[in-house]
Order: sequence, then C-alpha cells, then structure tokens
Amino acid sequence: MQYRKIFLTLAAVAVSFAAMAQQTFDVNLYSGSAPNDNGDRYDTAKVRVFLPVESEATGRAVVICPGGGYHHLALKKEGYDWGEFFQSQGIAAVVLKYRMPHGNPDVPISDAEQAMKLVRANAAGWHVSLNDVGIMGFSAGGHLASTIATQSTGDAKPNFQILFYPVITMMEGYGHEGSFHNFLGDHDSKKYQKRYSSDMHVTRVTPRAFIALCDDDQAVPPANGVNYYMELYRNDVRATLHVYPGGGHGWGSNISFKYHDEMMMDFKAWLKSF
Repeated sequence: MQYRKIFLTLAAVAVSFAAMAQQTFDVNLYSGSAPNDNGDRYDTAKVRVFLPVESEATGRAVVICPGGGYHHLALKKEGYDWGEFFQSQGIAAVVLKYRMPHGNPDVPISDAEQAMKLVRANAAGWHVSLNDVGIMGFSAGGHLASTIATQSTGDAKPNFQILFYPVITMMEGYGHEGSFHNFLGDHDSKKYQKRYSSDMHVTRVTPRAFIALCDDDQAVPPANGVNYYMELYRNDVRATLHVYPGGGHGWGSNISFKYHDEMMMDFKAWLKSF
C-alpha cells in the first residue's frame, strides 16, 4: 500500500513537470475593443498558444488560420491538431480564431496581422526568433494567410507561408464561391477582386512557401494553388508544390486522407530545409 502511494505521488509529480514544460493556453487577441466591425458583437478573436518544451524550442513559430469558407472555422482538424504537431516538433504554434468578415475584408485581415504581432511581441518569453515567424492556412484560411504573406508589412509580415488546398484568387468564377461572397460582400467590384487575389501581389520579397493540395479538389479549383506557385516561381521566391492524386478538399489532419503519410513526410522535410 505504501509503495502504491509513492508510485502515485511520483506519477503526479511527473505529470506536473510535463505540464510546466509544455504549455497550452488561450489568449484574447485584443485587450480592448477589436478594430473594424463585422456586425456581430458576439464574434470575438482569440488565439490558442501551443509552446514546446523550452529545451526543445527551435525558435520557430507559426500562426495557423483554419478554413471554413469565411463562414465558420474548422478549429480542430485545421487548427488545434496542428498546434499539437508543431509543439511536438519544437515549434511554437498560435491557432487563430479569427472573426468572420460578413463582407468586411478588413476584419479577418486585422485579426491575422494582430496574431503575427502578438507572437513577435512575446518572442522573448515564448523563445521565438523574430525572423522565423510564419503563417499557415487551410482553404479560406489559406487565402487569409496568403493575403498576409503578400500584402502585410512590418511585424505582421511572415517569414514563411504554409498553404493547404488554399483559396488564392477572388476573381469571380475562379476561386471558391462561398468564400468570395462571405469575404467581399458588396465589395465585389473588379477592383476589390484584384486587390484580394494573392497571385496578383507576389513580389521578390514574398516569403517562401509550402503548398499542398489534391488533383481532384472539387471545392477549390487546384489552379488556385498551382497559379500561386507559378507566380512565386516567376518572382524567384523559394516554394514547393505538392499535388496529390486524390483526397479532395478539407482533409486537414485526418489520417484517413489516403496520402496523409506522404504529405507529412513532405512537410517535415520542407520544415527542415531552412
């Protein structure tokens, strides 16, 4: 009985030390009222921070933007699951619960920029290098991530971008109809379509990219990611494109995705390449 008590005590201590070493916590993105307005006062912007064990921290961090057509967020398979993955790799991850635009593009953009700034503001305490902060996005979240990568500046500009089956263009008829209407709303003129089409804003200083998608994606035309890669290539930006034979859209962290193992091998190799 005495040995059992000692064992349970030691186990509790071990769990306690593990919890102290590896941290996961939620933070409100803004201390006061959020900039811009989407008309929904109950829609708040938050982040969940995944910090690795301090001794294993690589100094790298990534802000993750889940998808959902700018209508909702797939927070688990395109957010929290990936936060845990990066945490296990010694990479700090910040999963962004951004506000829905409801036709005001500035709403999610301001949230994503604020998340990037939050990471850099806490770089010392989170053991992050100021020059190794990236952004990751899935589907519509990929559009948000690529918008930040191509148009944001200063502390909001990422050092790398990771895009899974991304919406890239806002040109009507070429992107994703739901994302188009939810993001642009009444701001759907050619001027705004071009303004928020990331392939039209690639320059030589756009950060390096990892792009993954499936050939049979029926939700977001594969041309979105392919055309973006071509613009990166044309501007001498380091980028890698992986097009898998099947799997459709929205697989995220699902191990049921037929090419999950290959994708993870490709992705880990890319993370180690710089």
